[in-house]
Amino acid sequence: MRARVTLKKGEGRTVKAGGAWIFDNEIAKINGEFNDGDIVDIETFEGNFVGCGFINRNSKIRIRLMSRDRFADEDGVKHGVEIDKDFLKMRVRNAWEYRKKVMEPCDTSAGGSLRLIFGEADYLPGLTVDKFNDVLVVESLALGIDRLKGTILECIKEVLLEDGISIRGIYERSEAKERDLEGMPKVKGFIGPEFDTNVQIVENGIKYIVDVKDGQKTGFFLDQKYNRKAIWKLMRPESSVLDCFTHTGSFGLNAAKAGAGSVLSVDASELAIEQAKENVRLNGLEDKMTCEVWDVFELLPKLEEEGKKFDVVILDPPAFTKSRASIKKAVTGYKEINLRGMRLVKDGGFLISASCSHFMDPELFADTIRKASRDAHVRLRQVEFRTQAPDHPIAWSSDESYYLKFYIFQVVTEK
Repeated sequence: MRARVTLKKGEGRTVKAGGAWIFDNEIAKINGEFNDGDIVDIETFEGNFVGCGFINRNSKIRIRLMSRDRFADEDGVKHGVEIDKDFLKMRVRNAWEYRKKVMEPCDTSAGGSLRLIFGEADYLPGLTVDKFNDVLVVESLALGIDRLKGTILECIKEVLLEDGISIRGIYERSEAKERDLEGMPKVKGFIGPEFDTNVQIVENGIKYIVDVKDGQKTGFFLDQKYNRKAIWKLMRPESSVLDCFTHTGSFGLNAAKAGAGSVLSVDASELAIEQAKENVRLNGLEDKMTCEVWDVFELLPKLEEEGKKFDVVILDPPAFTKSRASIKKAVTGYKEINLRGMRLVKDGGFLISASCSHFMDPELFADTIRKASRDAHVRLRQVEFRTQAPDHPIAWSSDESYYLKFYIFQVVTEK
């Protein structure tokens, strides 16, 4: 018999509204024995059944909900469903079928690349699984899901095989600090047979080598897939492009492939720039694209001082804040790069600006750009606003699943 968690009076409003988390200060009592990582049933103070999820006393997120389905025993008491392989395979199949409906066919093909599992938004809290060609990269950030990880990966391989897609290997990148908060050691390495961890993928017709072992996060940022394609329409043979925080060159490569005359892609990471250069060679774009190691905060004022101007400036920085405590500092950083970037855009040219920080909410990000434009003495004409690709679905009951903001602006110099 599962342990049963009773919430405090008046608590549980978020989870009852569709959220997936119950925090430590929302719990009144727990009846029954359990170990951290076990599935428990949850009820309100009044005794109404909420659902079932896995518990961990090491974490402030005490319970992560797995299901709201229920059944009644012979005494009429409601319990959560069994979280077994059949249940997990249902979750995986639903995630895959969703992606087949909303992604381009090439992305869900055998050689395609996409995010297969996106944590709470796919009702598998704490788990991320990316598919790069025929390789899976998994990140597990919660104790309960970590215990189910092996079964879930087995289900993924089975579901994909039903569509004729076989998986060559799996690599784990469970290295984030969230595991510390869950009382778990960080884990990195092969799950199953070893393989070459430099994996070639194709996105928007562009070839990339993805380093699933040592690249950032899971090796490549799939969430900007369709945003990268959105910049193609801006490129002309005479277009000059400055691509900042390029990582492995993805936005710059899209600009060059789309017909830009010259692209300068910069990043502070020497490893990232070496990978970007390799991707440039792989696509035969050496005559159009240059990759250099630069701290963007140092480069932008230098270019401004030199009087340089570009037809398109792209700003796709890493998250400047990963907590509410550092938002003020992050706002300063976002305003600085956007102000400097605007000043480097030719009159009538374009600024592309993104933020991948969940804590930099859409209103705050827009307000920061607005203030930067005033200080830069330019006017902005919004061309497009976009967010993350649909293989990173936004669950309206889970604020954390909405994190990427992406703008395309035309910059008009005030006269």
